[in-house]
Amino acid sequence: MDPLGAPSQFVDVDSLPGWTDAYEAKQLDCHPNPVEKAHSDVRSPFPYRKDINAKIILWKGNVALLNCTAIVNTSNESLTDKNPVSESIFMHAGPDLRDELQKLKGCRTGEAKLTKGFNLAARFIIHTVGPKYKSRYRTAAESSLYSCYRNVLQLAKEQAMCSVGFCVINSLKRCYPLEDATHIALRTVRRFLEIHGETLEKVVFAVSELEEATYQKLLPLYFPRSLEEEIQSLPYLPADIGNAEGEPVVPERQIRITEKPGVPDDASDEEGLEADLSFIGSHAFARMEGDVDKQRRLILQGQLSEAALQKQHQRK
Repeated sequence: MDPLGAPSQFVDVDSLPGWTDAYEAKQLDCHPNPVEKAHSDVRSPFPYRKDINAKIILWKGNVALLNCTAIVNTSNESLTDKNPVSESIFMHAGPDLRDELQKLKGCRTGEAKLTKGFNLAARFIIHTVGPKYKSRYRTAAESSLYSCYRNVLQLAKEQAMCSVGFCVINSLKRCYPLEDATHIALRTVRRFLEIHGETLEKVVFAVSELEEATYQKLLPLYFPRSLEEEIQSLPYLPADIGNAEGEPVVPERQIRITEKPGVPDDASDEEGLEADLSFIGSHAFARMEGDVDKQRRLILQGQLSEAALQKQHQRK
């Protein structure tokens, strides 16, 4: 209760249902004596882990109202972005937050920076900057978004935080496709919990109504709640699931060696051939009258008689 006697607007992380709770209840209703029926020799790269699932919470709500160790704020490089998440955090944290952010002097894309929570229920705020998305630079955007989630989690680990509430870091303003971004978010968190999850007890994905369906659809791929769900989800995993830490894998660039470095790589072979042949005969040595090879070709083509060839030799 707050000083006025009204119920607190903040939501305690321990009061939220876990990712597995509703699923297990449904399974018990359908199968009062559950038996693990699924069997397969092929396992998912994200296998069923009850201990990891117990740390995950999907919550449709305002991350600014979450009572946990730290919440995540998605912003721009100057940490002044006006998006619904940031504006709500600023409103509830109070004016001291803006003063604190001015001392940070911005944040680069993919980085994470820490401030106090001030008037929030959360003790800390971790600020990060998601990438602007352009399909032409998709690989760079994927790597930057991975860095956002990874650096937030690393900061939480270094500060021995027990719980972290994530907003959806990719914003509509930055044009990142929601489903693509969700794959990166979920697999990065999954891999981190596998390797470094000893101290982190709860990870909350705080989503809006528009984002909830995508998270509901993709969470089983990375956090399957049974062996059966793991096997069912396997065909829907993307081709690129990242490396051992969830980082996007960038294939080595294939080096194309051309005869003419100045010719663009996207030119067709036919155009390249025409370009290579177009300059033949334009060089000084190819225009010399005494070029015997050229003269013999002309003879074969019927354009120069043997007598004319002898006459040219007599002039030398």
